[in-house]
Amino acid sequence: MIGGTRGGLNRARIIEALSESPMNAHQLSQMLELDYSTIRHHIEVMEKNGLVVSLGSGYGMAYLLSEAMQENYGVFEEIWDKIGNKSKNDESEDDLDEGE
Repeated sequence: MIGGTRGGLNRARIIEALSESPMNAHQLSQMLELDYSTIRHHIEVMEKNGLVVSLGSGYGMAYLLSEAMQENYGVFEEIWDKIGNKSKNDESEDDLDEGE
């Protein structure tokens, strides 16, 4: 879902954001600077897989981490450190390449 899949980095970013507070898709879209439809797609995938749950209905529906995700957040952090750091390292190498 996270480390070995296409879209895993965006799902990890969504999980990290929702660990701070529940948000609706629009708020996540603005915070993460991702298209609303991209957020909705990832939320649906994560909801089907039991990572997030929804509260309310309609446009303002809020999402939060499921109880299972909260209980296993430490495992997520280990994965996020690996894939998040990889992305940061790739960006740093790109910056170095541009400066040469």
